Amino acid sequence: MLFGKYLNKYYLKNIVYFLIGVVALVMVDYVQLYLPEFLGDLVDLFDGNSISGHENEIFELIKNTLIVAGLLFIGRSTWRLTIFRAENNIEESIRNDMFAKAERLSQRYYHENKVGTVLNWFSDDVSEVREFIGWGTIMIIDALFLTILAFYKMIALNWFLTIIAALPLLLIAVWGFFVEKFEAKVWKERQEANDRIYEFANEGFTGLRVIKAFVKENQQILAFSKIAKKSKDASIKFQRVVILFGSLIEIIIALILCLIIGFGSRIVYLAISGTPLNIGGQEISFTAGNLITFVGYFDTLIWPMIALGQIFSMRSRAKASYKRIAHFLDEIEEVKSPENAIVLSNVKGIIEFKDFTFRYDGKDHDSLKHITLKINDGENIGIVGKIGSGKSTLVNILLRLFNYSEDSVFVDGVDLMKCDIDSLRENIAIVPQDNFLFSDEIENNIAFSSDEKNLDLVKKSAVFSCVAQDIDDFKDQYKTVSGERGVTLSGGQKQRISIARAFYKNAPILILDDSVSAVDTKTEKAILSNIREYRNGKTTILISSRISTVSTLDRIIVLKKGEVEAFDTHENLLKISPTYQKMVYLQELEKEIEG
Repeated sequence: MLFGKYLNKYYLKNIVYFLIGVVALVMVDYVQLYLPEFLGDLVDLFDGNSISGHENEIFELIKNTLIVAGLLFIGRSTWRLTIFRAENNIEESIRNDMFAKAERLSQRYYHENKVGTVLNWFSDDVSEVREFIGWGTIMIIDALFLTILAFYKMIALNWFLTIIAALPLLLIAVWGFFVEKFEAKVWKERQEANDRIYEFANEGFTGLRVIKAFVKENQQILAFSKIAKKSKDASIKFQRVVILFGSLIEIIIALILCLIIGFGSRIVYLAISGTPLNIGGQEISFTAGNLITFVGYFDTLIWPMIALGQIFSMRSRAKASYKRIAHFLDEIEEVKSPENAIVLSNVKGIIEFKDFTFRYDGKDHDSLKHITLKINDGENIGIVGKIGSGKSTLVNILLRLFNYSEDSVFVDGVDLMKCDIDSLRENIAIVPQDNFLFSDEIENNIAFSSDEKNLDLVKKSAVFSCVAQDIDDFKDQYKTVSGERGVTLSGGQKQRISIARAFYKNAPILILDDSVSAVDTKTEKAILSNIREYRNGKTTILISSRISTVSTLDRIIVLKKGEVEAFDTHENLLKISPTYQKMVYLQELEKEIEG
């Protein structure tokens, strides 16, 4: 078996399935050993004379064989249903744990680890662990109990032939122990090569339109072929080890069988000729039926011996895969709720920064410096600044996507580093720059924040974001499937559906991160008007690079190189903020040129 802190609890949870399955498996191992006995007895009935007078014995053997066949059918059906059920339950539980872990890990982790690698852990590595939990358990039980039972009967039948059969099997077991370690190393190399395939494929599919636009298909195919070749070479190297070990086991088994038949036939011949074999003063007598029974016992051992080789191979793979999974689950969760966290409720939307400074991991400069400002509840706030001035970082801080110093960021007077993260994020709706839509119906995308879909609210949200008319023009309207990442929709439609999704949440704080950049001026004005109408009394923060987007809001934050240059109304910023003045001048000039 394969043990570890992330597996043991699920063994206990599925212990009933395992116990029933193991009992059924042992019962099958025990019962099937009657078949060689029946066959040997049948051979001994044919003593060279007519079968006349043995009809009752033959019918009894047939009846007993049918009973054994029935028990084998029941036993094998039982262990398949129970052990494989437990295997699937554990696989599901591990994947759920991994998915929950993936959700809790910080953004830093995904900056350092590619998504393709993580996907390989979820697919190939979990499958390897699952396979060993199921088939590995079956093989181990068979190799243990069937071997013990068969050897017991073989020793009782002929101890001399049993010794001949046993010695090579011991060598197989010892050799397999060393082969397992080598296979684990080769399997790890193979999985790491597969990681690179997943990484490249993920990037390729995500950037497919860019690849086509720049006519880089051939270069991508060439690059992929090089990565695929490395994966192929690693897989071939691993399979060579597996096949070599498996082939040697089968050769050894065949040689043992030849020895058994050769020595056994000689013993039978000597017994028939009246000069039985004598070893150490002990007479060894053997009938033809005894030889058939002994060969039948050994034939029963062939599967456990082959399984023994497969167990070493499977365990080496599963062990290497489990280490990768455990390493992922052991990853420290940097961003998490503190003990005795404050749960936010009845949030008004008052946001305050007090001398807040922030720097990303691995960077040599601060992204935000000495930010001090206060947003009152119900205000509509704009944020402007050059690219890289820290606009998105400022709003991401509110979602607690990163750790930072205590007593520096507050919502309704509560320090965000001391509050429950789930309750915080439940009270904030955000439309990020990357307008990600799921491959699902539009109504499900809009109602994503709720477990129960309200179609009336979905339509109201679509009206709020000025996308209702576009949706009504679709053939399937709100049942239209958006495609992966919203590929079937235009940029403006994706933005407006994302805004509708955020509005549907009806959170006290709404953040729009450059979320109207792909819509025309008329639609932008309509959305801003809807914000004032539908979100009256609730806090809204809107990041934009267009002055026209924020000019009508209550106040505007102007960021310059991570610092607040000014925080005031549009009219006052025209007087006091050089950055804002320059942005207004350049955008007015741009309009004149376009006109």
